[in-house]
Amino acid sequence: MTFITRMTRTPLPYDSARGADVVSALPELPPEIRELLAGTAGCSPYLAGLIGSERDWLIPALDDPEAAVDAALGALADVPLDVLPLHLRQMKRRIALITGLADLGGVWPLEMVTGTLTRFADAAVDACVTKLVAAEVARGKLPAGDSADAAGMFVLAMGKMGAFELNYSSDIDLICLFDDARFDPEESYEARAAFIRVTRRMTAILSEVKDGGYVFRTDLRLRPDASVMPVCMSMDAAERYYESVGRTWERAAYIKARVCAGDRAAGDRFLQTLRPFVWRKHLDFAAIQDAHDMRLKIRDHKGLGGALVLEGHDMKLGRGGIREIEFFTQTRQLIAGGRDPSLRLRATGEGLQALASAGWIGSDVADTLLDHYRQHRAVEHRLQMFNDAQTHHLPQDAAGFDRLAAFMGTDVAALRRDLTDRLGEVHSLTEDFFAPDAKPKAQITWGQDVVSRWQGYPALRSTRATEIFDRIAPQIMASLKEAARPDEALAQFDGFLAGLPAGVQLFSLFEANPQLTQLIVDIAATAPALAQYLSRNAAVLDAVIGGAFFNPWPGMAALRDQLASLLAGFDDYESQLIAARRWAKEWHFRIGVHHLRGLIDAPASGQQYADLAEAVIAALWPLVVAEFARKHGPPPGRGGAVVGMGSLGAARLNAGSDLDLIVIYDPDGVDSSDGPRPLATRAYFARLTQALITALSAQMSEGRLYEVDMRLRPSGRQGPVATSLEAFTDYQKTQAWTWEHLALTRARPIAGDARLCADIENFRQAILADKGQGDSVLADVAEMRARLAQAKGPDSLWDAKNGPGRLQDIELTAQTAALLAASPARDVAAQLRAGHAAGWLNDSDTQVLCDATTLFWTLQAAVRLLTGGPLDPDALGEGARRMILRDTASPDLDTLLARITALHAAAAAVIDRKLEALA
Repeated sequence: MTFITRMTRTPLPYDSARGADVVSALPELPPEIRELLAGTAGCSPYLAGLIGSERDWLIPALDDPEAAVDAALGALADVPLDVLPLHLRQMKRRIALITGLADLGGVWPLEMVTGTLTRFADAAVDACVTKLVAAEVARGKLPAGDSADAAGMFVLAMGKMGAFELNYSSDIDLICLFDDARFDPEESYEARAAFIRVTRRMTAILSEVKDGGYVFRTDLRLRPDASVMPVCMSMDAAERYYESVGRTWERAAYIKARVCAGDRAAGDRFLQTLRPFVWRKHLDFAAIQDAHDMRLKIRDHKGLGGALVLEGHDMKLGRGGIREIEFFTQTRQLIAGGRDPSLRLRATGEGLQALASAGWIGSDVADTLLDHYRQHRAVEHRLQMFNDAQTHHLPQDAAGFDRLAAFMGTDVAALRRDLTDRLGEVHSLTEDFFAPDAKPKAQITWGQDVVSRWQGYPALRSTRATEIFDRIAPQIMASLKEAARPDEALAQFDGFLAGLPAGVQLFSLFEANPQLTQLIVDIAATAPALAQYLSRNAAVLDAVIGGAFFNPWPGMAALRDQLASLLAGFDDYESQLIAARRWAKEWHFRIGVHHLRGLIDAPASGQQYADLAEAVIAALWPLVVAEFARKHGPPPGRGGAVVGMGSLGAARLNAGSDLDLIVIYDPDGVDSSDGPRPLATRAYFARLTQALITALSAQMSEGRLYEVDMRLRPSGRQGPVATSLEAFTDYQKTQAWTWEHLALTRARPIAGDARLCADIENFRQAILADKGQGDSVLADVAEMRARLAQAKGPDSLWDAKNGPGRLQDIELTAQTAALLAASPARDVAAQLRAGHAAGWLNDSDTQVLCDATTLFWTLQAAVRLLTGGPLDPDALGEGARRMILRDTASPDLDTLLARITALHAAAAAVIDRKLEALA
């Protein structure tokens, strides 16, 4: 009997009479086994009863307990559904008995004990699901069902069951789902109802106490929104829940999630889909705060705070207990598992060892916690073996401790001493991680008038946020002190801090990634506008950690494809719009940081901002059309095209640019759409255009993408928001003003049907060639210039945009040059060169205007990034001054102002000569 040769311990007989009575009926067993049974029966009335009732099965099972378990599990497949409940209850008694004896005798290690209990739970759940689904299929209640893989239903084992760590009297935490993609929409409701019936019947079979026993207490409350959602829900509904409102505790729960029954392929796909939810791409140190909060809530709810008292102490949830070790391990896994797949392990012991191997914790800490974890679980099992009760509480009285000590094979004094030492050491190791001892606050010797305000800011309202900030404040203050003007840098950092709505997550991120702290200081000391943007959109810092933040610019096409791929992963339209905003903000922030740090110049930033906007529109337009078509049918004819106007058309935007757009459609003779709610063609495209505007400009949880200006469409505000190709061409030929032809010099189709876009571009070039020859062009431009000057002059000598010889004036001249030259060029420099090639501008005039537009655009791009408003040199910080001087290649502000004055005067003189006499 191999059981005897592997025994290493035996319980002491607490109730000798009961133990002797049990073994008296088993005289044929060896003395060692009789001693084990006597001690077991003397300590546990529950196991004493099982020894008596399952005697005939037990005796041969002791020859090879592993084989006995395997045989019992293997026989489940042949058990009919009508006798399955009774059979499972009998199996439960036998598995509980052989596992208990193997545990008490030291024959099996902890992992074998918990693994055996879990294997039985898996087999019981799978048998129920398989047979119940087959019954539904046989009754015709599951359409198109195939019972071979449970018709697409699967069960996730959560918690201890998922990690093969079930304790002796565990309940089992399950989430039941089904693959809704297997069913036609009209069949989905019936399938859902059938799977709900299967789940309820399975739970009844497992949980019902009958014929002197039960199988497993079954808990389904870990499913999404358990108070309102059905007990079995679709994969799609679950995925949407976790993507939109999943919480940190649910992320932690899915570390241990495992498919235990049903359609395993569908279950594995579902878990793969949830991987980004569970494992964040950055080092998620904010998980520490969330886990710490959960620990405190459990303590408060269970009344587990205060000093350690062994009587009645909760070995699972109490001070230094099992849950502390599990939380410590899972939280460490959540922090680093997004970057290190080797940490994505379910079992607590394996997780501790992997964390040690990866250097996140010391090997001594891992070994110590694992040893305590195994001993805690041994105590827990014996507490539950007393009477098959789901308890984790130590005894309340001396008699209870006497019995527990006997069950553990030791004396009471040694037991109490061991429990006290182990619980204390676990608490010390884990509490220091979740709530480190308070360190003396760093002494700040300057800027006290500013620093004293910080405790009143929203980001520092919570104690935890303050604790984290206190740890990173010394580095922040040291970096600020190194700025050219420390007090100025501190004041601008103060503005950033004041704008943060919350601080725990961001401060945790800074603590884990010190390079981000320096980046924030650089931004605050240089660009208040970018710092303000960052305080409202702190999540963009995730992009910095992603590893590709400083890679070369990918270009518009790659951005478009990347965004389209990202949005394809979201099934609902609103989630797509939110994801687009989050994605675009990260790229927008990247451009600003690159410009700020001198990695790109102003022309490159203008091109990149334009690439980003075009990519957003190109990726979103098909989604807007598809969402609109779902209600009103596909677009009539060739559909619509989105045309970028103004700076977007010229592919030169700044950090604060809005988007000038028009929409042109070609119904191709079709009068209305064909869909559930058809619309007349004109109304269809008008409302589709409004849907695009909303998609871009609506304020959502992640803000808006862009402000949109449609005033450059035919007839401006008085015209329809979308124009047919026929009406557009007719208008441009017969009704458009010269300024509208000038606007066309920068028009660029950026989204929509490729043939329609090509037709629009061909027409644009043809109309420019035709209208640029008119006698009134220059007179009209001169009149327009005079009106602009009257309506809006320069704000100051530093104004780069408004006024004679400045950006707006030069752009108007460049558009005039393109119109006169019938040039397809859109950017200012190319248009000016076209005017030179056509003989309208000479070499000197062209050079002056090109030099002026380069300087003024460089200045405008920097100012919009730095301040978001007009340039006031007296209000600029030292960092901002340095950036402006760097970008404009000027030694000081006085020299820069002299260049501005000279260039705008020279440019104005050129334009005056060309237009003033015609005004």
